[in-house]
Parts: sequence; C-alpha cells; structure tokens
Amino acid sequence: MEIIVITSPDAVPGEAVVISELLDSGAANRVHLRRPYASAQEMGKLIEAVPQRLYGKLSVHSHFDLAIRYGLGGIHLNSHYSEIPAGFSGLISRSCHSLADIENAMQEDYVFLSPVFDSISKPGYESKFSNMSLYIANRFYCGKIMALGGITPEKLLPLQDIGFAGAAMLGCVWSAFLSGHINSFISNLICIRRQLNI
Repeated sequence: MEIIVITSPDAVPGEAVVISELLDSGAANRVHLRRPYASAQEMGKLIEAVPQRLYGKLSVHSHFDLAIRYGLGGIHLNSHYSEIPAGFSGLISRSCHSLADIENAMQEDYVFLSPVFDSISKPGYESKFSNMSLYIANRFYCGKIMALGGITPEKLLPLQDIGFAGAAMLGCVWSAFLSGHINSFISNLICIRRQLNI
C-alpha cells in the first residue's frame, strides 16, 4: 500500500524540510506538489528546496514543464493541466470524485478517489461512498485507486481491508506540522505502516 502526501494549497514555511523527512523516513512513498495559485517560478523554488535525490518521488499538479526540467517522477492531470507534455515518461495520475470517473481514467497509472471519509481540510465535504461500493471498485480497478479525503494513519487498516492501492493524506499532515507535532506524526505513521506491513 502506497502512502502519498499532498502539499497544502498555500505555501507553508519549512514545508520542503517536511517533504524531505516524509520521503527519507519512509513515512511516505511520494509527495504531490499541489499549489494551484503558484507561478512556475514559485513552484521551481519549492522543488529546488527539496534534495535532488528525491525528485523521482515528486509529482506536480501544475506547470508540467517543471516535471521535465527537473526530472520529476509524476504529473497529476486536472481541468487546467490536462495534456501530458511531450517527452514525459513518469507516472500519471488524476482525481476522481465518483466511481464512474474512474472508468474515464483507465490510462492513468493511478487515481485519487475522494472523499472516501469526510474531509479534514475541506469542512463540509462529506463522503458519499459505502464500504461495499469501495470494495467492489477496488477489486475491479485493482491497484489503481488511492483513497483521499479524511485520511489519517489510523484509517490505513480499514483502507487496506477494502483493498485500496494506497492512501493520500493532506489535512492531517499539515495540521500536525502547524501545531508542532510533525515528528510524532511521522513516527506514528511509520509505526502503523510497519504494523500493517505496508
């Protein structure tokens, strides 16, 4: 089971250090740089603040030319950036908000399905999926669906039982960082991953 962390949509001081710690420690397998209002220059500065050895574990949600320039490992397609740049050979992902959306994203390497649980970062954004529908979808689209929305380390076991290929975290990570508890969060996530053998 893969663990993906998505950056806060707004710049967070010190986030490059957190990104590095998450990846170097093995707490996360990949980090998605999602900064919808950032310029290419601002995104480039964030990328350059992360050690180059980790570039293959980064995906961008915008300014796809940066993925080629820096040799990043992935791009995330969306309504504003829907074209795969020529020459890009890394991972391709997309967000889906219904089971029907997944059918239209079969060419991608993986998809985020959200919200699987009620969102942490978007209050009022509630899950509309039953466990049975998620179980069936994961059997049908084996190995492609990453759970997103309301994900915390404590929810990894039920996600594993349902059959998700992975989980993406956003709100719980940056809440822990901003409250000064990121080190204990990372330790807890690593501990849970070891317990679940993921």
